Amino acid sequence: MNGECESRRYEECREYIAGSVRQRIDLSREVDDAEIQEMIDELVVQTGRKYALSLSQRQELGKSVFHSIRKMDVLQELVDCDEVTEIMVNGTENIFVEKAGHIYEWDKHFESKEKLENVIQQIVAKCNRVVNEASPITDARLENGSRVNIVLSPVALNGPIITIRRFPDHPISMEDLIRFGSITRQAADFMEKLVIAGYNIFISGGTGSGKTTFLNALSHYIPRTERVITIEDSAELQLQGIPNLVRLETRNANMDGARKITIRDLIKSALRMRPDRVIVGEVRGSETIDMLQALNTGHDGSLSTGHANSAQDMLSRLETMVLMGMDLPLAAVRRQIASGVDIIVHLGRLRDKSRRVLEIAEIIGYENDEIVTVPLYQFQETGEDSGKVLGEFIKTSELTHVGKLHAGGFNIV
Repeated sequence: MNGECESRRYEECREYIAGSVRQRIDLSREVDDAEIQEMIDELVVQTGRKYALSLSQRQELGKSVFHSIRKMDVLQELVDCDEVTEIMVNGTENIFVEKAGHIYEWDKHFESKEKLENVIQQIVAKCNRVVNEASPITDARLENGSRVNIVLSPVALNGPIITIRRFPDHPISMEDLIRFGSITRQAADFMEKLVIAGYNIFISGGTGSGKTTFLNALSHYIPRTERVITIEDSAELQLQGIPNLVRLETRNANMDGARKITIRDLIKSALRMRPDRVIVGEVRGSETIDMLQALNTGHDGSLSTGHANSAQDMLSRLETMVLMGMDLPLAAVRRQIASGVDIIVHLGRLRDKSRRVLEIAEIIGYENDEIVTVPLYQFQETGEDSGKVLGEFIKTSELTHVGKLHAGGFNIV
């Protein structure tokens, strides 16, 4: 009972301080974080004495109130935690987090639907997105680059839904992936040569398989003298060390009359910007035809990702997505894919939750009405030890089309 009383007293203090600070804020001018924190600290000292709060309770109270006013309320602690990779908010009561590949229910929740909705509007406002009952689904991003998906009623039946994919503060490098066992040194060195030489590479995999992470790691191999344009629905790529970098992001239509800017619009615009390489964060639909046209018009070394269950399945998905945007004969679509995409890298999550490169395949041409692929590297499982999946990533074939490698000064694959 004492615990319940103490918890109720703490919440009363939190509500009182947060309400008092909001009343004190001068809306006629910009109030910075330091000024807000000073107000909170003053009220925490006063309230702490009145309610006999301990030093640790006062410190936690100050941080909690600041997060509710300037940050993301109860979610801020999770957003700041390096171990968290995914945050799932299912209405006000249920919050789940993913750590090290495993999902746990969190013991905190939003006090009201209004507070959850305030956090949502705060998120979308910072990246010029709109979400409401008329337009209840949107993608956004946080200031730290984390990807956010938001779904509201009437689509979401159990309250506002937020899903946050949190990326590491420091981008994971290929060296990190080698250390994690996601790829072998031999395969990583091979991929480095392909990127430098300008092979067009498509990364496939399921949700949470690490496609964006791998794309970021590959981008470190892009020569620093090249002009690179990235195109994304919601900016999350963390390309480092490329001076001539242009980042483009889609935009939804808004109530002020601004028209929607799609991936297709951005690809067409990017081709007028004299790019050496075009990187499309993820293709999902009709923009695939524009991406393929870019690959087939001299923009070698371009990269993209897509959802698929295997390298072969990615080819079928590309065909379907092209046909969503243009009525073309299937044979013509397959020729476009075969001539535009050189390499498919397929990633996956194994049953032990580890992320691995499962296959590197080369598209070698178009024969007998089919796209012909050859696996160059494949992951072969050898067993299991204490719940950890064991296996080897084995080289299975030599690269067939070596012209770009030779042109790039590489004689041996």
